[in-house]
Amino acid sequence: MQVIPNLGAGGAEQTAVDMTEALTKAGHRAIVVSHGGPRVAEIEKYGGIHITLPVHSKNPLVIWLNSLRIERLIHKYKVDIVHARSRAPAWSCYLATLKSKSTSPAHFITTCHAPFNIGNEWKRRYNSSIIRAERVIANSQFVADYLRSQYEVDQSKIRVIPRGIPIERFDPARVIAERMHQMAQNWRIPDGGRIILLPGRLTRWKGQSVLIEAMSLIKDQNIYCVLVGDDQGRSEYRQELEAQIHALGLDSRVRLLDHVQDMAVAYGISDIVISASIEPEGFGRVAVEAQAMGRPVIATDIGGSRETIIPNQTGWLIPPNDPVILAQAIDFVLTLTDQERQNLIQTAIPHVRMNFSKELMAARTMDVYREVMTER
Repeated sequence: MQVIPNLGAGGAEQTAVDMTEALTKAGHRAIVVSHGGPRVAEIEKYGGIHITLPVHSKNPLVIWLNSLRIERLIHKYKVDIVHARSRAPAWSCYLATLKSKSTSPAHFITTCHAPFNIGNEWKRRYNSSIIRAERVIANSQFVADYLRSQYEVDQSKIRVIPRGIPIERFDPARVIAERMHQMAQNWRIPDGGRIILLPGRLTRWKGQSVLIEAMSLIKDQNIYCVLVGDDQGRSEYRQELEAQIHALGLDSRVRLLDHVQDMAVAYGISDIVISASIEPEGFGRVAVEAQAMGRPVIATDIGGSRETIIPNQTGWLIPPNDPVILAQAIDFVLTLTDQERQNLIQTAIPHVRMNFSKELMAARTMDVYREVMTER
């Protein structure tokens, strides 16, 4: 049983879907508990069982009530493993597995998908639900180091399992040229225009404003910047970005777009993919997807990107929040020769396929499941 607040867009949600597919293919029963969302249909498509509970709530009473509901589900479905993917659900799952030990024992596992802000002692205690499991999966060494340094989690409890991506989806050979041409037209990119792509939801720490400022320093008028991502209700930040674009005279060269369904095509038409986050990414899916498509990546030298990019071979790492260096890096990458780009492609694609496939992620996760089951 995987328990996650919602099933919308996002890395944790995608991992829950991927694990449902892997579990059912292996002949196991896969249950997902969430507050719902557009990806419920994917859970059911792969043969999983979805149960709707208000596990997104941080209200202490609701968390306690959820623990009772999850305990009943453990008994009803004879659940062997409860896997929580967020802090509030982790509290409910922790309490439920404690209560179920005498009659229908279930193992408790968590995944920490990214570092949490601590702020004060209350927040530290709230965050600590994620470390109360028998095993804590960290999706990067960076996250594992955070757990050890901030919460003194014993190394024997932590298992580092990087996120996985669907290799078959992010395969340059499968991207249709006609779709690429159509997307470039939809983005109003003229023939011969070079595209700098930054995918990511519109939130300040993703660094969209840093890239916009960097674009103001790039004088080549044939370079276009495309920011792709849903504002998720952050309309004020979107308005700030629009005002910045206008103030810097970049209205004709910067596009601010909502979520793009076919990201493989978006990567395929891009000359450079940017991850400009000014705070550390727990993993950094964009950099991995872009490398899988053979695209040069420029990312900030913090967090999970350090573990997914081979510096100066599959991408470049730069300091965060520095538009001058970002502009210089863009200028440099755009001058790569055809042979240098081909060398990058021949290194980046195998690098991702060997280390960051969803199949490898699922296999490693199921190894952890077997590990705790053996201990029973």
